[in-house]
Amino acid sequence: MNNKGFGGKLSAEDKKYLESLATTCRGDILKMTTLAASGHPGGSMSSIDLYLTVYKFANISPDNVNSLDRDRVVVSHGHTSPGVYSALGRNGFFNIDDAIAYFRLAGSIYEGHIERMVKGVEWTTGNLGQGLSAACGMAISGRANNLDYNIYVFMGDGEQQKGQISEARRFAVKYNLKNITAVVDYNRLQISGDIGNVMPQNIKDEYVADGWVVLEIDGHNFDEIYDAFSKAQTIDRPVMILANTVMGKGVSFMENIADYHGKPLSKEQLSDALKELGIENDIEKYEEKRKGFVYNKDEHSIFRNSVKVSKGMPKVYSADTKTDNRSAFGNAIADLVHLSVTDKSLTPIVTFDCDLAGSVKLDKVMKEFPERFVQSGIQEHHTAVAAGAASVNGVVSVFADFGVFGVDETYNQQRLTDINDGNLKVVTTHVGIDVGEDGKTHQCVDYVGAMRNIPNFKVLVPADPNQTDRLVRYAVGEYGNYLVAMGRSKLPVITKEDGSVYFDEDYEYSYGKIDIIRDGKYPLITYGTMTSYALKVRELLLKDGIELAVINIASPLSFDIFEIKKYLDSGFAFTYEDHLSNSGIAATLSLLAMESGISFKLKTFGPTNYAYSGKPEEIFKLLKIDPESVAKSIKELLK
Repeated sequence: MNNKGFGGKLSAEDKKYLESLATTCRGDILKMTTLAASGHPGGSMSSIDLYLTVYKFANISPDNVNSLDRDRVVVSHGHTSPGVYSALGRNGFFNIDDAIAYFRLAGSIYEGHIERMVKGVEWTTGNLGQGLSAACGMAISGRANNLDYNIYVFMGDGEQQKGQISEARRFAVKYNLKNITAVVDYNRLQISGDIGNVMPQNIKDEYVADGWVVLEIDGHNFDEIYDAFSKAQTIDRPVMILANTVMGKGVSFMENIADYHGKPLSKEQLSDALKELGIENDIEKYEEKRKGFVYNKDEHSIFRNSVKVSKGMPKVYSADTKTDNRSAFGNAIADLVHLSVTDKSLTPIVTFDCDLAGSVKLDKVMKEFPERFVQSGIQEHHTAVAAGAASVNGVVSVFADFGVFGVDETYNQQRLTDINDGNLKVVTTHVGIDVGEDGKTHQCVDYVGAMRNIPNFKVLVPADPNQTDRLVRYAVGEYGNYLVAMGRSKLPVITKEDGSVYFDEDYEYSYGKIDIIRDGKYPLITYGTMTSYALKVRELLLKDGIELAVINIASPLSFDIFEIKKYLDSGFAFTYEDHLSNSGIAATLSLLAMESGISFKLKTFGPTNYAYSGKPEEIFKLLKIDPESVAKSIKELLK
């Protein structure tokens, strides 16, 4: 590999080298899939000539694989991992023998779909239709860092049926991401057969209609491949290369057979195929090597770019202030973006919106720092992935949306960012019942439960504007994926018993922190919007001599139960949330109690089904989770 870039004509020497290497790689693909007795050889063989051309000439090598100014190669159809591993291994990114021998072996990094822990892989893929969105995110992060690199994104033709690709196409044209060159491996076959029969579409015209320039080539002709990539870099628009290819290219009995999309060769067929390719059949060597595999956990770590963020000075809202948490978020994020713009030593913060800037309070950033504001329109799937991919390419990404869109609708996309060890901050407003008259479809009463299933996402739910300010600054300043969730309504500022601000200028947050808002005998455990309602429950019960401890836990998925054990020793605990009670903080408390051997009687207060359309206070009454109903129920239980 020489990484000299594209331009001019492909030399005879380079062409001969690529043709020879392509044959070798086809042998690698067949060996690893036969050895693993699974995998996708057909598409790997139709894409390999394209991969090899890019890896030879693009500005990416084992030496600069972690540099921010390198070119990026995104492979959206991650099932072609045999081709990707072979191309990378043969270009010196790692020992190709390891990839062949350990392909799809439990504990190996050479998994069935490409993974970011493999040197040279930019984005873990496998969920089809997301690669172009990831490429867009990488282009946005490059602009924020004033870096001019090229991004090559490879896709299968079958995955063009996915709607998210349409979202990404429009986005790329809107922002004129001309440094993206997309390649569609057009072998016309998918699992169920011919793509025209499975789901007819006109791939070329769809890209042209959205404003892309399309170059059509023979995807196995190295002159045409090289010329197309060279031409793409002279065009001031995003370019898609439609590469006509052959499934199973290079082995006569595999060519144009849909079965080989995901069917490896038998050992007998492998022998015939390698003979046709003129490659030695040394499968026994790899069988022996495979037997000696030793798992190494360290190999599974993913490189992280260094991130430097200033958390700024906290804003304190006075006790007589009544505002919504989303406005406090808007003020905090505008402050943080301002700091990252004025101090060039800081990592850029980029915000992503889906036509809701005024509601999720990104409008201040939009007006004051338009270069750090990305408007995607109503394209949540694309935006979630673009923001996630940007977050591992030199920026801190903040994606703000309504709860049902930013969590429920984009669950799969957020899961993928988690697998990719992202640094994404998802900020959702309008969660829980605190939405208003929009009703069931917009009441995200499952956001804690949903994110419970994404292992590395941390969830933060602030109780008032002051805690919102601190949690936003905390999440943006810490590496990792965070969901900061809040309702819609204006809330009272939480105060101490003397009337002073509880979350004052001295309040510091760390994940899992527990706040004892009021001391007492019986614990009422709550978070978010319901904290102020919990204080009302306490006031009502004090009249009957019942003293509740109001415990606010802003991290409903993780906290140290032993910090509140003295309250649980009363024999009772109450949870209060406007989230489904079987998957919110009550579920966390129950699990932690069972694991810790702490026993008590638990009463949950929260919805058990979808709620109603109406003002939150009225819905609470219908569900009997208004302060009066909760106080009455607790009083009766304690009797």
